[in-house]
Amino acid sequence: MLTVPKKPALHRWRLCCGLVLALCLAAAPEQTAPPVADLVLLGGRVWTLEPSRTEATAVAIRGNRILRVGSHGDVQGLIRSGHTQVLNLKGALVLPGFIDNHVHFAQAGRLLLGLNLLDVNEPSEFRKRVQEAAQRLPAGAWLVGGDWGAYAQWALGSAGADAQQRAAPFLPTKDLIDPVTGDHPALISRFDQQLFLANSLALKAAKITRDTPDPEGGEILRDAQGNPNGLLRGTAVELVRRVIPPPSYAQRRREALRALEEARRWGVTGLHDNVANFEQLELLRELQRSGELTARVWARMWLSEWEAVRDYIQRHNLPAVPGGWADGLVRLGGLKAWVDGIMGNSTALFFEPYQHQPGNRGRLREVMFPEGNLYRLMKGADAAGFTLTVHAIGDAANRILLETYERVLRENPPRQRRHRIVHAQVVHPDDLPRLGRLKLIAEVQPYHCIDDMRWMEERIGARARWAYAFRSLAQHGAVLSFGSDWPGTNASYYPINPLLGIYAAVTRQTLKGEPADGWYPQERIPLEDAVRSFTVNNAWATFEENDRGTIQRGKLADLVVLDRDIRTRPPKEWLETQVLYTIFDGRIVYRHTRQ
Repeated sequence: MLTVPKKPALHRWRLCCGLVLALCLAAAPEQTAPPVADLVLLGGRVWTLEPSRTEATAVAIRGNRILRVGSHGDVQGLIRSGHTQVLNLKGALVLPGFIDNHVHFAQAGRLLLGLNLLDVNEPSEFRKRVQEAAQRLPAGAWLVGGDWGAYAQWALGSAGADAQQRAAPFLPTKDLIDPVTGDHPALISRFDQQLFLANSLALKAAKITRDTPDPEGGEILRDAQGNPNGLLRGTAVELVRRVIPPPSYAQRRREALRALEEARRWGVTGLHDNVANFEQLELLRELQRSGELTARVWARMWLSEWEAVRDYIQRHNLPAVPGGWADGLVRLGGLKAWVDGIMGNSTALFFEPYQHQPGNRGRLREVMFPEGNLYRLMKGADAAGFTLTVHAIGDAANRILLETYERVLRENPPRQRRHRIVHAQVVHPDDLPRLGRLKLIAEVQPYHCIDDMRWMEERIGARARWAYAFRSLAQHGAVLSFGSDWPGTNASYYPINPLLGIYAAVTRQTLKGEPADGWYPQERIPLEDAVRSFTVNNAWATFEENDRGTIQRGKLADLVVLDRDIRTRPPKEWLETQVLYTIFDGRIVYRHTRQ
C-alpha cells in the first residue's frame, strides 16, 4: 500500500527531487549550437575535383578552413546575420586555388615593377615603357632589364616550322630615354644580351667619357662627335654593371608585393618558387609575419647548397612536415639543379646536333662537373630527406637525369619520395616508361609548348614530335604537374595566368588558334586533367594533398571563382575568362573590378 507522506515530509521530498533533477541537468551535455560560417559562397557551380562528390553549389568557410560543401540548404544554417559574409556567385565557377609549380618570384616582381620590352622594337613605345617604369621605382633606384626586340626577332605568332623574316634591329640611344628616366640610372638590355643602352646617369656612375677606351671584347658606341651615345656592346657593359648596387630592401619588398598582386589577379594561391638566396627567403618569411603574404610558398633552393639549407633549417628550428620543413605559409624541402641549357639559345643537350647549327648538340651545366658531381649531390640531398627537382630539356639530358635518379633510388634507403624532372621538354620515346617506373613527377609548363612551337621544328626537326608530350608522359605513369615558369626568359614573357597553361595543354594551339587541330594533337589532354595538374597534382607534389588541391570539408580555404564555367565554353573563351574572386586562407584577397 502506498503511503502518502504528510505535508512537511512531502515538501522535503519534492525539494530533494528538484535538487537531483537540477544536478542531472547540469551534468548532461549541452546541445551543441551549429557552427557559424565567416564566409559563404552561394549559387555557384562548385567543381570540387573530389572523386566522391565532384559537384556542389555552395561552400561555407570558417576561419581558414572549409566548413561545408553542398547545396544552399546545406549551408543556410551556418549563416548568421551581421557576422557571415555571403557572396552570391550567380552561376560562376568555383575551383580550388591554382598552384603554380615553377615561378621565379623575385625576377617576376622586378620585371613587373621595372621594365618589360620584349614586344617593343620601335622608339615611341620604348620611351613610353621606360618612363612608366621610372615612375614606379623608388627614388634613385637603378632601372635595369628590358630585353627589347625579342618578339620581333622570333616573328611572334608563327605556328609553322619555317623561319620567318627577322625584323630589322632597332638601335635606341641615350637621347631617347634621358628626358624620361629622372633620377634613375638605367642599363637596358637587348634580348640577346649582346647590346645594352645606358642613360647619361649610368655612364656618369661608370665614369665612361669620350676618353674611355673600348675594353677588350667590347665597344662603346659613339655619336658623330665621338661622345658615348649610350650603347654598349659585348664586354663594355661590365663597366656599368660593376657599379650597380644591389636593390635595396625597400625595392625588393615593393617588387614582392607587386608580384603577389599579379598572382592574386589570376587565382594563384600557391607558388613553387625558385628562391635564389637566404635573403629572399627571409623576405618571404617577413611578408608572412606582416600578413601580406597571399600565397603558400614551397621554396626550393640550390642543390649545390643543400648542406647550407639543412643548416638553415636547423638554426631556425623549422618544424618537420610531410616532405620537408615549414614556417607557416613558407615551406622548405625542394632543391633545384640543372643538367643542360635551354632551347631558346640552343644549349639544351641532344643526342643529335641541332638542324640549324650543325655540330652543336648543346651543353651540360656547371653542376655536372667534375664528373659524378650531380650524382653525389643528389644522393646526399635525397638521404637528408629533400625533394629533388632537376632541370632537363634535351633528350640526352633527360636520359642522363633518369639514369642518375635510378642509381640514387637504388642505393639510398626506401622512403616516401616525390622527385621531379623539371621541364621534361623532349624525352626520347624509349625513356618515357622510366618516369613511371621511378615514380617521378613531370614538372612541365604547357605555355612553353605554344610559344616554342614557332621555331621548334626549325631547330630539331622530327624530334619535335616528342616535345611537351603531355599525354605520353601521363600514359607512361609520370604525375603531370603544371606551372608557368613566370616571368619567362629574355626571349619570351610567360604569364602566371593558369588559364593560358590549361588552354595550351588542351588545344596545343597558339593564342590565335593555330594550327587548327593543334601541334602534334595526339599529345593534347582533357580539360579535367589539365585543371587537376594545376591543383590536385601540385598539392600532392609537395605532400599537401590532405590540406589543399580539392574543395572538401576540413581543407584549407584556398579558392578561385571564375566568371564562366570553362567546362561548357569553347577554349578560345578560356583566354577571355576573368577571375572574379581569389580566396586565400579563408579571406578574399582579390575581387575583380569590372571596367
